[in-house]
Amino acid sequence: MKKKAFAILGSTGSIGKSSLNVIKKLKDTKVELIFADKNFREILTQIRIYKPRIVVVNSFETFIKLKNIFKKKVKILNDYKESKKYLKKIDITISAIPGINGLEPTIFFTEISKKVLIANKESVICGWNLITKIAKKFNTKLIPIDSEHFSINFLLKNYLPEQISKIYITASGGPFLNLDKKSFKKVQPSQAVKHPKWKMGKKISVDSATLMNKVLEIIEAVKLFSINLDKFKIIVHPQSLVHSIIELKNGLRVFLYHEPDMRIPIANAIQDSNKNLEIFDFNYKEISNKLTFLPIDKTKFPAEEIIKKINVNNSSPILLNAANEIIVDQFLKKKIKFIEIFKYLKLFLNTIEYIKTSKIKVNSIEQVRKLDSMGRQLAFKLINSNV
Repeated sequence: MKKKAFAILGSTGSIGKSSLNVIKKLKDTKVELIFADKNFREILTQIRIYKPRIVVVNSFETFIKLKNIFKKKVKILNDYKESKKYLKKIDITISAIPGINGLEPTIFFTEISKKVLIANKESVICGWNLITKIAKKFNTKLIPIDSEHFSINFLLKNYLPEQISKIYITASGGPFLNLDKKSFKKVQPSQAVKHPKWKMGKKISVDSATLMNKVLEIIEAVKLFSINLDKFKIIVHPQSLVHSIIELKNGLRVFLYHEPDMRIPIANAIQDSNKNLEIFDFNYKEISNKLTFLPIDKTKFPAEEIIKKINVNNSSPILLNAANEIIVDQFLKKKIKFIEIFKYLKLFLNTIEYIKTSKIKVNSIEQVRKLDSMGRQLAFKLINSNV
């Protein structure tokens, strides 16, 4: 039997590593390509364990070091587009490069993959129409694997959009769920990046601490499932066992339970949920605890205010995403306080520049790049003029 060939984009990140862990336990699979940035030791380890035929490395310094070690044994590339010379078709690509940098590689690999599992929310938020256009042209199946969107996707198989009253996306509440608002003034980056449930990168951890990740996830869900923005709501669920809830017009509410382990949606997306994976044990202790669902404290987490100002179908999400990346980066560099993150986001959304630019319809990667740059520059300018 021919082995399924995998490409892992963002192989050294938490989702990339979880994906490799899953693939290792499945039969008849091979890692054809890994794509990483600059984590030399982790890339070296992955090459030795998974033996990919092609390794793409963003960092030129890391690229040279690896090239000198492997010489002709492994194809070490510094530009992902060069991989097309050595690849015909990938069975499954897992897109997990964080941030807007993941968009262009996702588009590129959608063209040469039978199936793309998407964990890069920025790709969906900023360029979903571009990705779907390529997927349709090359008959590529697209599957979301973020736990919230995987859950919604799974549940929607059984219901029509007109049967749905509301979709709740759950938030763990992050590290500051029970912290009083007065203490927000003293929050340090080292505290904000310590998520109680997930081990993630710094930027996404801060987004989780502010609940801004849920704003982005709702925008993503609207694009993925073509369901109106006003049907989505954020609720807090500290146990992180239920990742979304669908409320039907007939009074029923349905949800999917699974442990907060990214390997579960990844494995099920790979196997289409119809095979016995035999790699996860049921955690009875977790389910025996009370499942808690709470409303957002809007005075601490004004995420819903942001959602109301977004036009999902125009350039608004690209600009918001860009601004948020800059604002979070400035917090991580201790240029602004944690409590000021939403202050600057609100200021950004009220600028004349944002209001005018947010109405643009986006039809090309060049437009995405330009809008992303504009959003970053505007956010940076706002912070520097107020510091």
